[in-house]
Amino acid sequence: MSLVRYELRLLLRQRLTIVALALLGVLTIAALVSGMAEVARQRAAIAAVPAAQAEDIDAVADYVDRTKDAGSAAYYSFHPTWDAPAPLAFAAIGMRDVAPYIQRVRALGLEAQIYDGDTFNPELALPGRFDFAFVLVFLSPLFVIALFHDLVSGEREAGRLRTLEALPHGGRALWRRRTSLRLALLWAVLSIPFVVAAAIEGVSLPVIAIVVLVTAAYLLFWVALAVLIGRLRWSSVANAATLAAAWLVLVLIVPTLGHVAINAAVPVAQGAEIALAQREAVNHAWDVPRENTMRRFYANHPEWSDSAPLGPEFHYKWYLAFHQNGDESVAKRVAAYRAGLEARDAAGRALGWVLPSVGVQGLLTRLADTDLRGRLAYQDRVRDFHARLRAFYYRYLFRDLPFGKADFDRAPVFEDVPGR
Repeated sequence: MSLVRYELRLLLRQRLTIVALALLGVLTIAALVSGMAEVARQRAAIAAVPAAQAEDIDAVADYVDRTKDAGSAAYYSFHPTWDAPAPLAFAAIGMRDVAPYIQRVRALGLEAQIYDGDTFNPELALPGRFDFAFVLVFLSPLFVIALFHDLVSGEREAGRLRTLEALPHGGRALWRRRTSLRLALLWAVLSIPFVVAAAIEGVSLPVIAIVVLVTAAYLLFWVALAVLIGRLRWSSVANAATLAAAWLVLVLIVPTLGHVAINAAVPVAQGAEIALAQREAVNHAWDVPRENTMRRFYANHPEWSDSAPLGPEFHYKWYLAFHQNGDESVAKRVAAYRAGLEARDAAGRALGWVLPSVGVQGLLTRLADTDLRGRLAYQDRVRDFHARLRAFYYRYLFRDLPFGKADFDRAPVFEDVPGR
């Protein structure tokens, strides 16, 4: 222990070490504070939903209560859904920065509503938000380079290498102590602020332990690379340049080229194209005989086929029927779109087994439920809710039941998944 304390005192006398550790600490804390502030803003926006929803429904209810028309209630009522952030979301914002986490839906065609918000460009999200994941994946290797590029070569250039290797407890034991000490300091500067922030956010202990271990493993990879290059007996400048080039290739160039290659190998249409196709089907329904529309609807939903025939006047059950027909007309496109996204995601995870930067970022967003799988899971919850919403209004429309103020309180309410 006395040797470790001596090495620590010696290390902390170096201005570069102090500046590097202090800067990494500041960046880590700033990233954590930024992530926590963003998650707090999103939670506040979600918490404000019920009050805004009650105000909107009151206005619609006053109008609908005059006619008791369930169709008007279905048409004018927006129902909120939301994707509450998981406890770890502050550390890896992921897709929450580019995809909507609050979405209001009506009992009309769902696909156009879902994909109206799906207009972001995934390539723009590659570097990620300034959060803990960004600091760990993109910035921490630079600090490893700063502290390790001249670990041995600096002593050689100063003429002290042979003396240090000849001392008792010198040689390999000395370099192991110095390497372990630098690694431990970098790990502590990253992990201690994270653990404090995670405890404040209520992250479970197993998840905290996983992130801390992943942090250590990622730093260890870069330390091992720096030590390997240091054994080539190059100058400190050459070591730094080589490690910087490795960082550029492994963290920026190859992951970007990998994403481009994956996108080219797995072509996926834009979600906006699905929304447009659904709208075209809905608009075309105005020109189709109503009997054809209802026949197609009843064929897929026989539970409503005993409804009274349509009269010459407009009826909302016909209107909602061709909206659902429109959704069903793009069902294959939706399935293909989702399959394409999942194939890209699987390819990206496979790339993560080769590139530590991709793997660590993917693991953090998975733990934080801010990756594609989290986004698709939210869409699934919206679809389930929308199906209940349709069934609720269909009971009034296809049975010609009056819809008054009290019936608004019976409408389904979206419930997010607690405790993620």
